[in-house]
Amino acid sequence: MIRPRIRARTVTAAFVLALAFLSSAQAAPFDGSWSVLIVTRSGPCGESYRYGVTISNGIVQSAGIATVNGRVSANGSVSVSVSGPQGTAHGSGKLSRNSGSGSWRGSGPSGTCSGSWSAQRG
Repeated sequence: MIRPRIRARTVTAAFVLALAFLSSAQAAPFDGSWSVLIVTRSGPCGESYRYGVTISNGIVQSAGIATVNGRVSANGSVSVSVSGPQGTAHGSGKLSRNSGSGSWRGSGPSGTCSGSWSAQRG
C-alpha cells in the first residue's frame, strides 16, 4: 500500500507534468522560423529592419547581434524585450497561425523611437 504522502506527491508531480505538457503544446502552433519587419514611425531610429527569429515552446529567440527575450502565449499574444549595442526596445502584439503584428517602443543613443512590427512565418 502506498503511503498517503507518497501518493499525494505522485499525484502532484503528475499534475505539474501534465500542465507543463499542455502549456508547451498550446504554444506549439507558433513554433518555427519567423521573419519580422520592424518599422519606425516616430523618432531618430532607422526606417526599417528585418530580422529572423525562432519560436520554440513559446520562447522567442534570435541569433542576431541583439539579445532577445520574449514569449508567445497560447492565444498568440507576444511580449518581447530586445537589447543590443544600439539600445533597448520592448514590443507587444499578436500572432496568428502564419502572421502577426504589433507595436514597439525603444531608446538608444539618438533618443526614443517607436513604431510597428509585422511578422510572417518562414
